[in-house]
Amino acid sequence: MTYIQFFLTVNDGKWLIAQAISRMEAVRHAFQYGKLALKGGTTVSCLSEILDPEQKLRICGRMTPRGAVSAKKDTNAPHTLLWSEGRAVNLDGTVDDALLELGPEDILVTGANLIDSAGGAAMLAGSPGGNRCGKAVSAMTAEGFQVIIAAGLEKLIPGSVQDAIRAARRKGIDAAMGMACGLFPVYGELVTELTAIRMLAGVQAEVIGRGGIFGAEGGTLFQAWGEAGELQKLADAVKWCRGRPIAGEPESLSECSHPSPGCGYHLSCAYCKKNREHEVGLL
Repeated sequence: MTYIQFFLTVNDGKWLIAQAISRMEAVRHAFQYGKLALKGGTTVSCLSEILDPEQKLRICGRMTPRGAVSAKKDTNAPHTLLWSEGRAVNLDGTVDDALLELGPEDILVTGANLIDSAGGAAMLAGSPGGNRCGKAVSAMTAEGFQVIIAAGLEKLIPGSVQDAIRAARRKGIDAAMGMACGLFPVYGELVTELTAIRMLAGVQAEVIGRGGIFGAEGGTLFQAWGEAGELQKLADAVKWCRGRPIAGEPESLSECSHPSPGCGYHLSCAYCKKNREHEVGLL
């Protein structure tokens, strides 16, 4: 028995999760012969770029030190991409209808903004109704296709996702660092870094430390053990992930500032000039 310990930054973890999902037999089959839908986010864009380096997904909402913000401007890159028998199709503008066409052999991969220890997951909604993805959430459970939720351990909360969903809301927030957000649930197979480790190699693993400084904030220290050959497979996968760039269409990674496309429908944002009179405390 051999033991190793290794650290993954949040971004390293995104690439590890994507690497593991890309090797899933069901995902490979859907990508080549069926339908594989990818809903934009930096973790899912990692997967998209592994499958085809030219297919970088447009990043919309994101968390930065300023809070919950969006892209500075819209770009033509797809936010939601469908691979249909090996051909890429941009689903932007039609995702709520397009998901109704997926069947039991097809897969949707999405991210999440928070997860809990019971496997619950949810996405933030800064746009009305969560935009088209929020409106399509019923298709994720009703139509019978497989949903894979790619989410790093930095999204893990101490409480219940259901409690967070009940508490969060877009409307009625007096001030917010960025857009006010509600939540909607996402149901599916959750893949975190810990899941990915066990998928990539025949090893056992546990989280033994969290957080850090100088860029390690939100990262995770792991211990893994098993046969030397399996640990080498894992080590190779980890080395491949370390130091890779943030995924996503580069222009869409620039964050918003007033005025921007979302200012017309994002609510309570303290950075928007029309909301300055509602500033509260440090906001």
